[in-house]
Order: sequence, then structure tokens, then C-alpha cells
Amino acid sequence: MTTSILPLVPVLVLLSSMSSHGHAGHGGDEKREHYMVVETSSLLEPTAICSGLKVMPSSNGTWVPLHRPYGPCSPATSITGTPSLAEMLHWDQLHTDAIRKKATAGGEDVLEPDTPIVDVQQTDYRPIASFGIGTGRGRSGSSTISPTAIDDPILAQTMSIDTSIDLPWIQCLPCPIPECYPQQNAFFDPSTSRTSAAVPCRSAACAALGRYGAGCSNKQCQYFIDYGDGRATSGTYMTDTLTLNPSTVIMNFRFGCSHAVRGDFSGQTSGTMSLGGGRQSLLSQTAATFGNAFSYCVPQPSSSGFLSLGGPANAGPGPASFSRTPLVRNPNIIPTLYVVRLRGIEVGGRRLNVPPIVFSGGSVMDSSVIITQLPPTAYRALRLAFRNAMRAYPRVAGKAGLDTCYDFVRFTNVTVPAVSLVFEGGAVVRLDPMAVMIEGCLAFVPTPRDFALGFIGNVQQQTHEVLYDVGGGSVGFRRGAC
Repeated sequence: MTTSILPLVPVLVLLSSMSSHGHAGHGGDEKREHYMVVETSSLLEPTAICSGLKVMPSSNGTWVPLHRPYGPCSPATSITGTPSLAEMLHWDQLHTDAIRKKATAGGEDVLEPDTPIVDVQQTDYRPIASFGIGTGRGRSGSSTISPTAIDDPILAQTMSIDTSIDLPWIQCLPCPIPECYPQQNAFFDPSTSRTSAAVPCRSAACAALGRYGAGCSNKQCQYFIDYGDGRATSGTYMTDTLTLNPSTVIMNFRFGCSHAVRGDFSGQTSGTMSLGGGRQSLLSQTAATFGNAFSYCVPQPSSSGFLSLGGPANAGPGPASFSRTPLVRNPNIIPTLYVVRLRGIEVGGRRLNVPPIVFSGGSVMDSSVIITQLPPTAYRALRLAFRNAMRAYPRVAGKAGLDTCYDFVRFTNVTVPAVSLVFEGGAVVRLDPMAVMIEGCLAFVPTPRDFALGFIGNVQQQTHEVLYDVGGGSVGFRRGAC
């Protein structure tokens, strides 16, 4: 994620995936219902032209634009280049393995000093956004203030958006290389912000860090985050003014000021703006102002989406209503994660013969995971049905861990079977073509075993507005929102 110095900066969220823009074709009733005709090029490479925001989000709170990091709409440029599909999915596997390992470990997130560390060379594939931090004036203790109360420059920090982490953090001076990683723009310097303050050691905020707490240094509260996938960050826990957009300013926002990292984070990002379910996240810190809900729409590479705090104003019944599934309340899974339950899969309009019990491990709704991971029994059934529907096209060797790939070089258009995910409560989410295939391959992988914790990745979420109604205990889906 990259940074820039601007007076008031709109959030620019970039989602990581390599899938591409496709146009649904128009055939007979059955084809429109059960199959999708798409341009071959759209399944292989992204469009090079940005079409901008397709819809204006409807929100009770505040919203900001959302983009992909490597698409034509992205305002950020990578200092490490565009990652390959193999690199992306290798990181995806490391990341999901780490989350799965921590999910049922009582929330403990501890580094063992004598454990060998694998230095993973990776690109940060999470959604990213630019937030203004520092130097705002306002009454102490107020949650939001008018932007007219700010008379100093605000340093924009472009940060990853991650629903699987609770504690927001950015790189802060002093931040020597290689203890820190190079980023495109200036490091945040808390000494230049008149509203910046370290959280005291004996404060309630420091005690509330829980598993992210790392003791004290010079009477200042310290934090530590171990991602479990080869990356970690540590530093001072601080408060400062957070600017989401010109009309939304959050006072006394708590975040980690990182002075050291481990692993290879992307130079596009200055850190992570976390939206997990824990007490330290952006969602929890703004719940009193915007309500305990947020939503986002993952765009196609050639258009823009949005992130909304407070959720949409028209979330109730009606033509624009959400199809909802309950959030799973499991005391054995850390509260950071948003877990839902799949009940089945439809391919070409037909429900696969998969016992619902194989999904009983639950699935994490995750903005940072790239492709969906299904129980092996469900994945094999999906793969068989998909291959049967795609018999007209020659299969080729798998790549990047994906085992169902095709050669479309002789075809102008491709007919892809419609795939829908069926959730507990009756929510049926029909995927767009670019959410079914990625670089000519079926965009799903199996979990290690049936009943294991699965993931709903951002490739499958794209073009849907996904509502995390934490207060209401549900996740909602609305198709065609971006």
C-alpha cells in the first residue's frame, strides 16, 4: 500500500485478486438461468481500462472508494511488481493455514523464540485503503468532529484492509531498514502530530490489548502481532486522529505504531486497518458512531467498489434487500473471525449431492483470502460437475495448485456453468463468471479435510455487496452492487 501527503484523503481500498472482467451473454431462458456466456479474454487477463464507480453506495454511516491493487483503477503502484498467480495462491495457503491453526487455539498468538522462522517472500494481497492520520484538533474524548476543526496537514497512510486481524497498525518513525520495509511514501512521524499520544502502560486500553499486548517500554504500552504466516509487527500502542474522508474524523483512534516487522510486506502498504471482531478493530472503535456493521463491494478489476462503515441504509426488506445467513457463535473459535455455514453448492442450476454435514466446520468470510476453500468432498463434487459442463473445451495441466484448467485459445466466447453457494438460512449467492474461473482455471481449492474450517475468498465475493451486520448477527449478500 502506498502513502501520500494530502490535506484530506478519501479512502482507496484495493482488493487482491487476479480474476477479470466478464460480460454475461444473452441466450435462451435456460442459458440465462444456468449458464453464462463470456468473452474468452475476460477469463484470462484483466481489462486495461478503468470504468470507475458503477453505483453510489447507500449508507447510514460513511463510505470510501474501493479498488484492486493491480487493476487499472488502482491509484497505487507496486514497487515490487505484479505478483504471479502462483505467488498469490502460495501466500493464500500460508495465510489460511495460519488462521486455521490459530482459530481454535483459544486466541493465543505467541511467537516461540526457538522456533525456526521461514522468511516468506510475498506480496501483501489484502484490500488496501488510504487513511489520514494525525494533527487534527478536537475536543478530547469526542468520537467524531467536523473537518473544519482541522487546520493542519494530514499524512495519508495507505493500509491493508483485513477482516481477520483486530489491531490496526502502521509503520512509524523511528523505523530503520531492514527492521522496517520500504514503502512508497513517508513514514508516519508521531512527533509531528499534535494529537498523537502513547497509550499509558497502566491504562484500561493497554490492558484490553489481550493477546496483542507486549508489556511496557518507558511507561508506554507495547503491542505485538504474529500473523502466523512468517510475518509479524511490534511497536508502541498509540492514539491519534483518524480521517476516513473529508466529512468523517475519528478522535483518539487507537493503533499500533510499528518500529519493526518480520517478513516481506508489500511496499504498497504502510500497515493494516483491521476490521476483525475484536475490541481493538476499526469496527469496534467506531461502533458507537456508525453502528456495529460494515459492508464492502469487491469490484471487477476495471471498475471501483466501496467500503462502508455503518452498513447500507436500505438493508431491510425490498428489491435491494440482502440475502442473509447467520454469523456462527462458536466459543471455540477466536472472536476475531466472521464465521458462516455453507449448506450446499449449485452448478448449472442443479444442487450437488453433498451432505451438509461436511460443511459443519464453518467458513470464514475473509477480505484477505483470495480464493474459496471447500471441504474435499464438496470440492470433488464441484470439480466433477464443472468438468462435465465444460467438456467442449480442452483441459490442460493445472497450475498454481489449481487442478481444473482449460485452453481457450481457439474460442472467442466460452459458456461457463453458473455456480451458486448456498448458505445456512437459505441465502443463495450466485457467482459471476470471473468469480468462478481465474486465469482459465476453476477458482476453488480443497481444505485439508472435511469438517475443517473453510474460507470464502474475495474472488468469489466480487460484485456482491457483503454486509457484516455484527450487531444483528448475520452476513448479507447483495448481487450486482459494483
